Amino acid sequence: MRKWIAAAAVMSVIAPGVVWAQGRAARGYKVVDKVSAAQAAKIDAAAETVLKETLAPGASVAVVERGKIVYTHGYGLARLRPPTKAEPWMRYSIGSISKQFTAAALLMLQQEGKLSLSDPVAKYFPDLTDAKDVTLRMLLSHTSGYQDYWPEDYVMPPMEEPTNAQHILDVWAKRPLDFAPGTRWQYSNTNYVIAGLIVEKVSGMPLMEFLRERIFKPLEMRDVMDSDLHDLGKTDAAGYQQYALGPLRPATKEGPGWGLGAFELAMPAYDLAQWDISLMDRSLMSQQSYDEMFTPVDLKDGQNTHYALGLDVGTRDGQAYLEHSGEVSGFVSENIVFPKARAAIVVLTNEMASPAASAIVRALTPLVLGTPERAVESEEAKRAEAQAMQIFTGLQHGKIDRAKFTDWCNAYFSQQAMEDYQNSLGPLGRPASIRMMSQSLRGGMTFRDFRVTFPNRKNALTITTYTEPDGKLEQFLVLPAPNV
Repeated sequence: MRKWIAAAAVMSVIAPGVVWAQGRAARGYKVVDKVSAAQAAKIDAAAETVLKETLAPGASVAVVERGKIVYTHGYGLARLRPPTKAEPWMRYSIGSISKQFTAAALLMLQQEGKLSLSDPVAKYFPDLTDAKDVTLRMLLSHTSGYQDYWPEDYVMPPMEEPTNAQHILDVWAKRPLDFAPGTRWQYSNTNYVIAGLIVEKVSGMPLMEFLRERIFKPLEMRDVMDSDLHDLGKTDAAGYQQYALGPLRPATKEGPGWGLGAFELAMPAYDLAQWDISLMDRSLMSQQSYDEMFTPVDLKDGQNTHYALGLDVGTRDGQAYLEHSGEVSGFVSENIVFPKARAAIVVLTNEMASPAASAIVRALTPLVLGTPERAVESEEAKRAEAQAMQIFTGLQHGKIDRAKFTDWCNAYFSQQAMEDYQNSLGPLGRPASIRMMSQSLRGGMTFRDFRVTFPNRKNALTITTYTEPDGKLEQFLVLPAPNV
């Protein structure tokens, strides 16, 4: 932790390096600054405060007001070695924000009469589980029942190896469904791999080529790349990971081939803001297609999922929003659009599992500050809290009961991870409290997040867990918790 603070402290005096200067010149990127000095100072202060509290290395921000990009800025470090200042033209992997582009591709093909979102998956992949009962709309709305192949916030050993989309279908989309189609909502990357393959099958083009021709070129999104099949370059941000409060380390990248349709895209915040403006303007598709894309899908019992097609949909203080976050190895992103206000905020960060991106978004607009979080109160929550406390205090002493964890989670807790957890958490002493803040389902598992407080420490910590149906833990991560 001290190494990162020292690096951040000298960041402001680092002269622009040859590498990133050449990258900026090659792309012809211009920094956007059309806000008042007071507003810029407020944005900068909020972003810098969150980076300091979360220890995330860097961030890139783009702000849209009145339907125009008015501010872009980089904060912290894009690369730790050599220390390289974050610049707004640098690319970051955007993770699952990629899904809304796949959804738009299917909607465009529907407009052309080449498919219908009411089509059963069996029309394209008849050998998948219950494919006759799952529609394309169910894929895009995460109501299909297909199990998620990557809910964890770390890279499991099998994902370090190359794969392809068909392998993902063969392993995860041929298992029994987690629930009957249309009866529940459960986030699943598997849905969007299937959707991406359907785009390719119907259009006769690779998905990336289709998106480039139909979306990126018309919107002048010049710097989009496929970071699933190709590594980000030296003029882009580098991704990092952290074990508890230990030092930042280069992130273990997932192998190529895992992200088709689900999380393959990388771009600067500016380019993603261009997309956000097109959503406000409804400029690429028909009005009917945008209506479908923005309308939350109901379950068969009439329950509102608050999720449309590749987008979370909701209302805060009477203002409708479209939102999605994204995460891949080394990167977390957050993107929120307020169509009626014609405003949007894009935040891209370069640390896996970090809460920095969402915290910066909350800090930049009063519409997303919301009401204070309230802990979940139930007997189940108390049991989960007791287990979290036991594991946390064990990690403080460099000990865990490996029988409580899955093989993949045990692989995550390597010797290096255990040392970082003990060295960074041990000095904090026993927590004053661990409270469960939320609980949801994903990938056939139960996701929980907890807030950890200490008697003599101002800043809290966050614990995130995934629990298998048999009670074993697939994930147990400890992260800095921002105060916003």
